[in-house]
Amino acid sequence: MIFDLAALPVPRVHQLLLGAVGPRPICFASTVDKEGRRNLAPFSFFNVFSANPPVVVFSPARSGRDASTKHTYDNVLEVPEVVINIVNYEMVYQTSLASSPFAKGVDEFLKAGFTPIASDLVRPWRVKESPVQMECVVTDVRPLGQGGGSGNLVICEVKRMHVDDAVLDADGRIDQTRLDPVARMGGDWYCRAHGQALFTIAKPLTTVGIGIDALPEHIRLSTRLTGNHLGMLGNHETWPDATEIAAAIEKYGSEPDREGKAIALLETGSGREALALLLG
Repeated sequence: MIFDLAALPVPRVHQLLLGAVGPRPICFASTVDKEGRRNLAPFSFFNVFSANPPVVVFSPARSGRDASTKHTYDNVLEVPEVVINIVNYEMVYQTSLASSPFAKGVDEFLKAGFTPIASDLVRPWRVKESPVQMECVVTDVRPLGQGGGSGNLVICEVKRMHVDDAVLDADGRIDQTRLDPVARMGGDWYCRAHGQALFTIAKPLTTVGIGIDALPEHIRLSTRLTGNHLGMLGNHETWPDATEIAAAIEKYGSEPDREGKAIALLETGSGREALALLLG
């Protein structure tokens, strides 16, 4: 199907976009108004956009029902500071509760059972239960429209991060297997980045692979090798030499299904040996 978004009602556009773009990390934003009253609310229009300077952006959109603004948006205009708390699985149900449309001035820390901690550099409070807390100064707020569903980009410079020791590895890096973050999908769906949902792919930051287009036709046009398999093969910087090809043939040449064996090697991370076998 083809959807012309300009011809669709906003709720349908919202459904399509959020169903397609995911998982989306959750910004659990802590703010205060000019009277110092606390507010806490989650937003899934959120991500990191720069490391120098360290910048994150989130968008508390206007209500799709009446175009009213969120308390978080109102607060950052009054007090341009925010603490962004990362949400993990242990706190996700409480976080969802905090998204309820409570009246202005109601303290979501109390309603959702979170523990407020005073920040070091900014006025909003941190969430003790969050494994990562970012103290931010709001550098700009950019409205994208005035109608229901219109976003408001809140651009934040991160001044200080607080990271729970329990999610750090021996080198002081955040261990993704310990963080256990959650993200939003479409509708009521969430996603948990945990266990078998996590996998690694070495990023070609300084390497240049041979490319899928350079693979021989019998490999490139195979009906059994998937796009992921071809991506693994094409990511090698150099071709296996004659010695490597001969060794692969000697080791697996008697296999009745050489292509199947190569696929098994790819699935276990032995991509270069798989390429050598397919080239033999």
